Amino acid sequence: MAILVIGGGLIGSQIARVLVESGRAPIIYDRSPQPGALGEIVDLSKVTLVQGDILRPWDLAAVLRREKIEGIIHTAAYPMLTAGAQARPYDAIEVNIMGTTNVLEAAATFGIPKVVVVSSAVLTYSMEGGADGGDLGREEAFPRPMTFYAATKQAVEGIALNYARWRAVDVRMVRYAAVAGPWTGQGGGEPTNIFRAMVEGAMRHGKAEVPNVAIEWIYSRDAGRGTVLAYDAKVDKDRVFNLSLGATTTPENFVQALKEAFPGVDARVKTGPGMVGAPPDAKSLDMRRSKSVLGYTPEYDMAGALRDYAAWLKPRLK
Repeated sequence: MAILVIGGGLIGSQIARVLVESGRAPIIYDRSPQPGALGEIVDLSKVTLVQGDILRPWDLAAVLRREKIEGIIHTAAYPMLTAGAQARPYDAIEVNIMGTTNVLEAAATFGIPKVVVVSSAVLTYSMEGGADGGDLGREEAFPRPMTFYAATKQAVEGIALNYARWRAVDVRMVRYAAVAGPWTGQGGGEPTNIFRAMVEGAMRHGKAEVPNVAIEWIYSRDAGRGTVLAYDAKVDKDRVFNLSLGATTTPENFVQALKEAFPGVDARVKTGPGMVGAPPDAKSLDMRRSKSVLGYTPEYDMAGALRDYAAWLKPRLK
């Protein structure tokens, strides 16, 4: 029996690595597999790569018929996440919502008992509404997403929970904070690229510019491990789990972490407009449920993540 990992990118590669290290042989299903980048993270001799598109249900049906699949971990999403969805909302809605629905429907149809679906911490701060005293009979009681990406993730969570309720699919969801970590292939979001630019600047030039926004992060190795913990856990009523470093990183926190990881670096907060981060009053993700149900605690703080990433990146810098 094998676990089907849908999406072989920044996080899917780490999930596959964790599965291999635990003695399992995952099947990685991706529209455009990147064996070169994957091979830098996981031993390709111990995984199976399958090309397939979540928007083509017959592709999913073919692999589920052919392989003995015990469960699915679904990480695929439209490229560049929030930025990508804002630029091409129709495509992002199709991939994120209909693609996930195809995965869940395939699981229900073929009797795949367990599915992990990736969600996002944007649902904790890219929201407005929730007024009218929470009176569901009034117009503004429901919190509403403020970006297309957040809207897709809210829809995905609702659809997935109803597949658990009505179609007997054991669905679990993990909400990632902004993810960064080892990866040389295509994919990832804006935070991934910014993180790499800061580390490369510190390593090449002894300088790094930090975005002037607060961001809650998770290192990709922790994201992979936490996702596998969610897959393996025995769950009852709890089906959505937060995964992060455990705290929001302010620009000043990030500067300090860079100086710890790269002694002597000239790390400064960048002035002017930049990427969208958490608003000043945003709360950090509550990790208590993930710790108690999944046994998850982050292994990397920000300085540790920076050091690990730098060690991985050093031989790859040209």
